[in-house]
Amino acid sequence: MLFNFLKYLQPTNYFQLYRKNGTSIFPIVSNLPDQILEQLNSDQNFISKTALEYDLSWQAVQLGYVGDVNNYTSFEKLPLLDEYYFIRKYFNKAWVVYVLMLRIITFKNPIKEISAFRNSKKVNQGEKVTLSINHSDYFQFESYLVKSNPFVSIIIPTLNRYEYLKDVLADLVKQDYKNFEVIIVDQSKPFKPEFYKQFQLKIQLIQQEERALWLARNEAIKLSNSEFILLFDDDSRVEADWISNHLKCLDYFNSAISSGTSISTVGAKVPENYSFFRISNQLDTGNVLLKKEVFRKIGLFDRQFEKQRMGDGEFGLRAYLEGYKNISNPTAQRLHLKVGSGGLREMGSWDAFRPKNILSPRPIPSVLYFFRKYYGNKCARLSLIKTVPPSIIPYKYKKNKKMLLLGAVISVFLFPLILLQVFISWRRASVKLKEGDKIGKLE
Repeated sequence: MLFNFLKYLQPTNYFQLYRKNGTSIFPIVSNLPDQILEQLNSDQNFISKTALEYDLSWQAVQLGYVGDVNNYTSFEKLPLLDEYYFIRKYFNKAWVVYVLMLRIITFKNPIKEISAFRNSKKVNQGEKVTLSINHSDYFQFESYLVKSNPFVSIIIPTLNRYEYLKDVLADLVKQDYKNFEVIIVDQSKPFKPEFYKQFQLKIQLIQQEERALWLARNEAIKLSNSEFILLFDDDSRVEADWISNHLKCLDYFNSAISSGTSISTVGAKVPENYSFFRISNQLDTGNVLLKKEVFRKIGLFDRQFEKQRMGDGEFGLRAYLEGYKNISNPTAQRLHLKVGSGGLREMGSWDAFRPKNILSPRPIPSVLYFFRKYYGNKCARLSLIKTVPPSIIPYKYKKNKKMLLLGAVISVFLFPLILLQVFISWRRASVKLKEGDKIGKLE
């Protein structure tokens, strides 16, 4: 990573890793176009020129630069003061203290660490560029891909959610883009095939006896008659231009993946970092359009994640490592209802880090399988240190900073129990790693 301290704060971020061709995601600053550099903040407070350039590269990626200039293939070691200065710019003060404590307890020189921590106080979080890079011509862009009218396969696994699926399919009927099929893999009991007759849609209906999300998506992808796969959830609502906005994004950015955004309340504001076009560091199978070539190249979804979590995140990382461009697309928005019944709720946990029972693994073993497979044990442990204590607090408070802090405090008193939960998860993840992946191929 261009700044070493990011390994503490983002240990399992896609952008921590080099792609298979040896490049990072971060553009070499000297190669950036002038119109991009003009939109970045050249921070002269860094003591090394290299740190300043790395900061500009970081800004470019975070604020939405999507280009084809040469990227860094290695990074130089930076002065300790620049490392602290960087994380102060972009992260809350509490996380800066967190990094300091980690550095000290891992036997780094405490005098040097505390000195750099104190001397970097001249910046506070918030003194950073917050405007996204301008893609204003996007909205006047006439998409050849949309005009060429390619056939699209929309894939929807469903389980006991006919009440919500009715609205999902009604939204698809209203789409302004009409050349698509809907492949529905229905795992409901009782199965109601007559339900689908009310919709004027080209539907391929599959009844699947086994309750298995990744099996459902994999089988549907194999049956699709299109070179464009649009993955969707059975508890979502979308506007009439949803499909066309996904296709337009692929065309404009010459990308293979368009990752739509999600909100969970009508009228809610899209989170700031999802409100503009940028290279995405995640993939959400509830709202994403992919070229079918991606599946041919890297395989289908890994069934080691069946009835667990992060199967879509793992697939997204595989696509990133292969060099596919994944664009976070704010124009392809969905309302994700996150209903409390049906779907994955009946197969496993609501949340990857919050077990249902006191002696259940924390996190779900598939999470550690994913982290350890791609990032290694050290980064997996750093991720546990960062994510497990806040997970003590219930899911509905996951964005409440005060409650998350309370969870961290409570975790100190529950340490033996939490350690046991983590041990169980680690051991089960080890079994998965020994078994190897279960990634099918698309012929």
